[in-house]
Amino acid sequence: MTPSSNTSKRNQLFIMMILEFFIWGAWLPLIWGYMGKDGLNFTESQTAWVGTAFAIASIVGIFFSSQFADRNFAAEKFMAFSHLVGGVAILAMYWATSFPLFFGLMLVHSLFYVPTISVANSLAFSHLQNAQKEYGIVRMGGTIGWMLAAWPLYFILQGKVGAEAVSASRNIFLVSGISSLALAAYSLRLPHTPPKPAQPGEGGFAWLRAVTFLKKPFLLVLFIVTFIDSTIHNGYFIMAGGFLGSPSVGIKPEWIMPVMSIGQIAEILTMAILGWFLSRLGWKTTMTLGILGHAARFGVFAFMPDNQTMIIAVQVLHGICYAFFFATLYIFIDAAFPKDIRSSAQSLFNLLILGLGDLAAKWIFIPLQGKLTAADGTVNYRELFLYPTGFALVATLLLALAFWPPKDLDAPETISH
Repeated sequence: MTPSSNTSKRNQLFIMMILEFFIWGAWLPLIWGYMGKDGLNFTESQTAWVGTAFAIASIVGIFFSSQFADRNFAAEKFMAFSHLVGGVAILAMYWATSFPLFFGLMLVHSLFYVPTISVANSLAFSHLQNAQKEYGIVRMGGTIGWMLAAWPLYFILQGKVGAEAVSASRNIFLVSGISSLALAAYSLRLPHTPPKPAQPGEGGFAWLRAVTFLKKPFLLVLFIVTFIDSTIHNGYFIMAGGFLGSPSVGIKPEWIMPVMSIGQIAEILTMAILGWFLSRLGWKTTMTLGILGHAARFGVFAFMPDNQTMIIAVQVLHGICYAFFFATLYIFIDAAFPKDIRSSAQSLFNLLILGLGDLAAKWIFIPLQGKLTAADGTVNYRELFLYPTGFALVATLLLALAFWPPKDLDAPETISH
């Protein structure tokens, strides 16, 4: 492959990532208000069901979607079909007002969208000459896409209330749906990535073979650590907004999202240099630093709740938390699993990141915050944030003591037996 050809493919993959996460970023930050009392007036239970659609899709995706992507469909065609169906579903949510129809459409969208996150990663790794060096730069497009979608929509809605806000919020489904259809069309221009049939004696179920790899101690440890870190990561988005707007921190409501987006800006910068750190620090140290970033951030939240400047500054750790652990994790999965099951392997870990970790965060931190909320509405944030800090330290210790990947991991066929 010539340098110009490699650059052209990398640019295509970069644009793919922009559109991939633009779709998600367009609706996620604002859908909760749209479902609330000033919008569709869904109950808390109904809102929670809509929120679990991604988790359901991450579970289903392991058994069905990723199987097709690995063994039966060219990756780019899978992307095109999935974004076509998923795009039509979320586009239709613009007109949906009843809970059964709204939830049904969100579930259809999630079932077709969520697997494309894993397939997009697998497709990218298939065409990067040096994944450790180049993946961070390509994945940086996803963060840019998220911010391009979320920021303008957020500011467009500033100052709007009641029926006016509801009417404006509906546009998130138009934006998300149209961008999904755009990616469906663009996917047909992506580099051809043919399916990889099972080798003789390996069986036809890619997801089942991916699960059997967890018998390897280093992968099982990483699986457990990923679940813990995913719980912490999703817990941040549950707890941070209320904390930043609390009287002790005192950030105005209109500035909460921009402050949290400091972490996304840092993520872009960290993604750009991830390859440099990974080549010098290795898998274990890089991922350990990513988890320690959570411990440091929540530690500051717990012990310095009145220091607004420090709390704002520590948001930059989000870049280290996400890029050093999750982006490195995706690269590691590509190196540790055989080619014919890599989409399924990505989905196996996305089950934790998008599914079980998200559910665990809701089950743990929402009740815990309620328990630590006084009658006057004040929250004991110090005690609340000590929990994710402790979880992060446990995950760090587990990774340090028990995660020992093979030294020749860059040649995955050497550990596939």
